[in-house]
Amino acid sequence: MLETLRSRGFDVEVRNHAAAILSVDFPEETAELVETLSEFTIELSELIAGGGGESGQTQRLRRALSARGWEKHNFLVQTIVDGVEREAISHEIDHVRRAGAGRLALEIEWNNKDPFFDRDLENFQRLHAQSAISLGIVVTRGSTLQDRMLPRIRGWLEAQGLQSEEDLQRLGIGDRTAKQRAAVEAQVAKGMTFPEAFARKFVADKFGTATTHWSKLEERVRRGVGNPCPLVLIGLPDAILLG
Repeated sequence: MLETLRSRGFDVEVRNHAAAILSVDFPEETAELVETLSEFTIELSELIAGGGGESGQTQRLRRALSARGWEKHNFLVQTIVDGVEREAISHEIDHVRRAGAGRLALEIEWNNKDPFFDRDLENFQRLHAQSAISLGIVVTRGSTLQDRMLPRIRGWLEAQGLQSEEDLQRLGIGDRTAKQRAAVEAQVAKGMTFPEAFARKFVADKFGTATTHWSKLEERVRRGVGNPCPLVLIGLPDAILLG
């Protein structure tokens, strides 16, 4: 079933026999996930107006998963010696799917600082060691989405005929700092078009290389972060962007 995502441009990588576990023990839950991700889209106008953050865009994805039973859960791991608690550690996971064969844990990292990947993978490792989860899943921006973000945003601005800050305000895209405005104005003064200057600043601020995206996730997994927990890594493609 994960091949369906690959055929639609998603980055998909599995580790530590995760594909076998999903196909044998969690076929229905895997089908739910594939269907939900396949239906997820983001309007470029919404992305830009929302400042690139999670409000609106990935909240819809979160709600869609929650509606199918992938709900937030806080795992509490306690160490008790002779009736005395020595240690208690909690691990909050955004989406946990319970099934007869076990539990699947999923985190969405749309636009955080990339060290959040370490947190997620290490949480999965600890929970798997305690038999609290069967495998961990991370969903993030895929390689094509990261690479194509700049031209897609620039192209949308050009198609809308946006040539100034006033044009942005007309479409409700006015919540920007004075520093951001000044940076764009400086590039325009040097001869760069407004769509190019805005897109470059927007992408650098919101979707830079130090944020959560596919290559940063791959780096961690190749170093062994999260081992030996079975892992499924999924990168959203640029095809989810509409407009």
